[in-house]
Amino acid sequence: MPVLPGAEPYRHDGGEVGVLLCHGFTGSPQSLRPWGEHLAERGLTVSLPLLPGHGTRWEDMQLTGWPDWYAEVDRALRLLRERCAHVFVAGLSMGGALALRLAARHGDAVAGVVVVNPAIKIHGLSAHVLPVARHLVRTRKGIASDIAKEGAAELGYDRVPLHAAHSLRAFFRLLDGELPQVTQPLLLLRSPQDHVVPPADSARILSRVSSTDVTEVLLEHSYHVATLDHDADRIFEESYAFIGRLAPSVGKEGTAAGG
Repeated sequence: MPVLPGAEPYRHDGGEVGVLLCHGFTGSPQSLRPWGEHLAERGLTVSLPLLPGHGTRWEDMQLTGWPDWYAEVDRALRLLRERCAHVFVAGLSMGGALALRLAARHGDAVAGVVVVNPAIKIHGLSAHVLPVARHLVRTRKGIASDIAKEGAAELGYDRVPLHAAHSLRAFFRLLDGELPQVTQPLLLLRSPQDHVVPPADSARILSRVSSTDVTEVLLEHSYHVATLDHDADRIFEESYAFIGRLAPSVGKEGTAAGG
């Protein structure tokens, strides 16, 4: 299936500091593209891959699971490491969970982590019925485009494939056990008004990671897809400042790039 217009992966070859951006469940690179372009304009090398099964139609996602999604971001991280001296990982929602696992697994190869409204658990009754329901019902209503800003929209599926959701649940349970292995500096940005991921997920992450350099930022004017919402510029600026603090060469590259 052809990739939906706007859902294409994005890459920019910049300086020696690289950032891997991971999009969310049923979403696409479109939700993080402005963030990636903001960092690229400031001289950073940026990789924003399209996860398998995403960006086409939900039927394609039904055939994929968390090992496929994680393998894609793991591959992208290794490619960044080949050309960059310092690499940061970042993500939205499930993409935040993928970024955290990369940090847990790759250790010192990851210089820092930025997560926006990260997800770590499927909540409520749906989590308990998923193992059986996925064999009876193929999909449920989609979760895309939870945005406060009028006129803004996320390019994502309008249905959630339940086989994929079941795999996501297994991934979250695995990651929860690995969170103590996350030791890198962590910037967590979350929206108090999030209709997809509850604040308990961020609280769980903050209580489980071993990072000592932790910053939490509240995005008061945005819903779940904050990267396309009223607080988008704040996310871009806070993440760039975070990266610059940990990799001082960033400022010099930004000046050279005219940003």
